[in-house]
Amino acid sequence: MSDFDEIRPEPGSQGINPVRGAALLGAVIACLLLMVVALARGYWDIWLLVAAAIAAGAGALVDRRNRSLRSRARVQRTDTRRSGNAEALLAHIPDPVILVNQRAVVIEANKAAHGLLLGLRMGHPLSFALRSPDVLDGIEAVLRSGSPLRVEYSERVPTERTFEVHIGPLQSEAAKADVQSGVVLFFRDLTSARRLEAMRADFVANASHELRTPLASLLGFIETLQGPARDDARARERFLEIMRGQAQRMRRLIDDLLSLSRIEMRAHVQPTQTVDLSALVRHMIETLSSLAQDRGVVIQAKLPEQPVHVLGDRDELLRVLENLIENAVKYGESGGRVDVDLVRVEASHGRQSPHVAVQVRDYGPGIAPEHLPRLTERFYRADVAQSREKGGTGLGLAIVKHIVNRHRGYLDIKSEPGQGARFTVTLPEAERSAP
Repeated sequence: MSDFDEIRPEPGSQGINPVRGAALLGAVIACLLLMVVALARGYWDIWLLVAAAIAAGAGALVDRRNRSLRSRARVQRTDTRRSGNAEALLAHIPDPVILVNQRAVVIEANKAAHGLLLGLRMGHPLSFALRSPDVLDGIEAVLRSGSPLRVEYSERVPTERTFEVHIGPLQSEAAKADVQSGVVLFFRDLTSARRLEAMRADFVANASHELRTPLASLLGFIETLQGPARDDARARERFLEIMRGQAQRMRRLIDDLLSLSRIEMRAHVQPTQTVDLSALVRHMIETLSSLAQDRGVVIQAKLPEQPVHVLGDRDELLRVLENLIENAVKYGESGGRVDVDLVRVEASHGRQSPHVAVQVRDYGPGIAPEHLPRLTERFYRADVAQSREKGGTGLGLAIVKHIVNRHRGYLDIKSEPGQGARFTVTLPEAERSAP
């Protein structure tokens, strides 16, 4: 390197730094003045020489300080660029990722992590947002041993979800590395896999239990038709009609089981589509009008004139309305009337955000109080004989409950013997757009 290279200004600068130049110029002028005074007096005063040396040293110190500040600024700009790159990298990871230091204080987290842990704050201990002893103990174990491990983390609210948490050490071997030593936590969502396993087990158990009776009935009639009733045309027609009814019951049962399994698989995914609930209610009332007419039931609806928007799955909400209105027509037909109301509720179940409520009421025999808490259980029937006679599978209200839960809503059931029953579904209303 030549002497000219040593004094060449840095790229992007406009010559000598103004602060540095002023300091050097001040030191030189001070030295010259002291020397002039000493020469004018005719001798070299030792104190003046010392003062000149101090002035020159001060200028050198100022120059060195300016170099240090400029170098530190370059390092800070580099660190900022690296930090921005790290944040951009984390932002594109779909699964939750959290970085904590050796005191388990959060130093970085991506958007998915903030969505999972609503109380997560930068610079605060992770235990403030995640109260899982297994995960927190795992962080301590990784900090002590330096070896990665895996633990499970489950949450219950707003829906049940299960994660496998990979906890690994984050070490910086370089002396000037910009990465702090600590621990990285990677959350892998196992909810769908666990729900699939549970769905298979439940489907086998439920199908084997509920299909046993109609299958036995079909086999019995087939054997009868092949034996004693082989030449009895009248008995054959009657038995075939019974067999047809049993086959339809099995088909409805399998359809309901598959529908319930699909809903449970997506229970942790909240719908994002905006639908007009008022239009869905009108559509379902028109669809079931022929059934109500056949049973001598009048469906009376009170619906707002303006659209009522909710975030939901159109097909699933239609299934909810179909089950509730159809049940009211079938089981409350003795009352001859079914009321369907759609109203707005400003506060519901302790929440201040606006909600909408669909109320379906019949005037039939009602439901005994001991049955109300269990009506949404699978295959639970308040009256088994009546339910099977009307073609019920025992899964309708279970399907309603799971759909409402997926939509972050609530299902309320109120009934008294002889006073009919009222089923109320409350759903969060979509944000109203400004006119």
